This record gives sequence, structure tokens and C-alpha cells, in this order.
Amino acid sequence: MKLKSKIFVAGGSGMVGSALLRRLQQKGYENIVSCYHTRPPKESAFKSISFRCLDLTSMQAVDEFFSIEKPEFVFLAAAKVGGIMANNTYRADFVHINMAIQDNVIHSSWRHGVEKLLFLGSSCIYPRDCPQPMKEDALLSGPLEYTNEPYAIAKIAGIRMCESYNLQYGTNFLSVMPTNLYGPNDKFDFRNSHVIPAMIRKIHCGKLFMEGNSTALMADLGVESWVSARKILLQHGVSDSSITLWGTGKVRREFMYAPDMADASVFIMERLNIADHARDMVETRNTHINIGVGEDLTILELSEIIRKTIGYVGDILWDASKPDGTPKKLLDVTRLHSMGWRHVTSLDKGIALTYQDYR
Repeated sequence: MKLKSKIFVAGGSGMVGSALLRRLQQKGYENIVSCYHTRPPKESAFKSISFRCLDLTSMQAVDEFFSIEKPEFVFLAAAKVGGIMANNTYRADFVHINMAIQDNVIHSSWRHGVEKLLFLGSSCIYPRDCPQPMKEDALLSGPLEYTNEPYAIAKIAGIRMCESYNLQYGTNFLSVMPTNLYGPNDKFDFRNSHVIPAMIRKIHCGKLFMEGNSTALMADLGVESWVSARKILLQHGVSDSSITLWGTGKVRREFMYAPDMADASVFIMERLNIADHARDMVETRNTHINIGVGEDLTILELSEIIRKTIGYVGDILWDASKPDGTPKKLLDVTRLHSMGWRHVTSLDKGIALTYQDYR
């Protein structure tokens, strides 16, 4: 990519997309266009970026966008995402919306001659009981975790779609599989967030509840009465002496700060071409690259880091009747490290920055 190349970041208003926009700007890229579905991002730093309201699930709208904007490089970061509860509850939405977004953006990229595309997937593509750490060639080697199977299937389809367009049409479409991400501009929701933002909000509210800070709690929850606030908190396992988290706390997860992931994605986009990466272009499989930190911890250990960051002194309880998900998810990042890239943000520092962003 050249500094004046036309770059399209699909999903620029989300956590991942906004991290990509910030990194591209930091590196001096000047001709960036992005999109939003409901409202544009609030960051004043993005004023130099052209934002368009765009329904990525509409093939006609996406094709018209590509016809007008004519991007040379595409980062496909748009997706419907959520934690274990959202994935398991809105199963049809997760497979339908993600498949539609991927199909429209990837196909339009081919139709309009995009020079290179980077598709962002997820580590949930790997089998539930995958050997650890999970290598790229473990894809489709076993059954998926049921709670996020629709989302995983959509992301697998995106990988295979990129590989298939490369083989049939000679495109330069890359795929990366990030581990669990967190960071600025995340969604801090009790029900539908990923584990770190959901845990940050619960523990933060638990601290305020213990301190009797009803004004701050009502503001956080967007209600005007303490009765309503207390009812919501208790429904989500937050009391004046404890909070309750899902599962046993024993499963292990790997977490990466979203700005680090963005840096890795731009690094790969700048340096890698599919022809260099996939030597056998007759039958190409598993050309995606894992993006992770190569370290994991238990969810219980994660809760203690967040507790310490927030300064919460109440009890943390675990509801073992709720699903844990995959027992362990640690990515093998040998390919990424061999290219010369490693993460720079520790989990402790990243959580502190994320909590600061939430507050």
C-alpha cells in the first residue's frame, strides 16, 4: 500500500475497525474511506476520514459503494459479534448477517478490481477440542463448539471464499484469525458483550453498589430511579456485596489488545501477497494467519486482574449452570512471529486502558 492508496475499512465504527483506522492514520495513510450502519464514530481524530452510511448486508448498496469509491485495498472488519450468550441466543442472526456482509464485500472487491483484501475472522473457527496451541491447519479437523457454531461457520465460509476467489480469479485476498480481542470502543453490555467488557462493567457496577453510589449507577444504566437500577443490577448478578459471573472460571482464554491486532493486520497487508504465502496455487487450503499473543490464562485469573484494576473488594461468585464454551483456546502464532511481528501491550496494561476508556 502507498500512503495515497484508496483504502476502505469496512466496519470502521466498531472496536476492530476503529483500531484499524487509528493505526492507518498513525502510519500516514491519507486516503481512507469507511462506513457505519446506524451512526458515525464520535472520535474527533477521524475527521479526515470519509464515512458513508452503508448497509453491508445489501448487495446492491455495497456494489454501488465500490463503483463510486473505487477502493484499491480493503480491510473487512465488519461483523456481528458478541459473547457466549449473544452467540447462543441469536444464532440465526450471527450466521445470516455475517455471511451476507462477507459475501457482498468479497464479491464486490473482485468485481471492482480491488488490489488486495484482508478478511478478519476469529479463533472460534477451530474445533472445540482442538490440540493446543491451535495451528492454522487444524481448521475443519473436528466438531465446532456448539454455542458459537453459527458464527464460526460464517467465518470459515469467509476464509474459504477468499481462497476460492484467489484460485478461480487470481485475486489477492488474505485472511487473518485474531484471538479474543478487547480495547477502546468495545461494547460494554451485560448480556451481549465479550467477556472482558462484560466483566469490566459488572465489576465496576459492583464496586459502585458496595459504595452506595446510586447516582453513578443510575447514570451508568441510563435509568432515573434507584429502584429500577437495583432491579437491573440484581437481574445481572450484581449485588451490594458480590457479583456473579458465568461458568466455572476454569476455562482458558487468550486475549489481545485491539490496537495490537490492528498493527498486526496492517503489517500483514503491507508485506504479504497470497502468491508468496500459498506456494501451491492449484489447491490452496488454510492460507489464513493466526493473530494472537501466544499466552493464555483462566477466566478466574482474568477476573482477578480486572478486580484489581477496578479496586473491587466484594465477592466474585461463579454460576456453573451457565456454559463455559470451549475448554481452551490458544493460538499457535508461529507464522506471525516468523514474519517479524509480536504484540507489545500486556494484558494488565490493556485492561487498565480499556477500563479508562469505559469510564
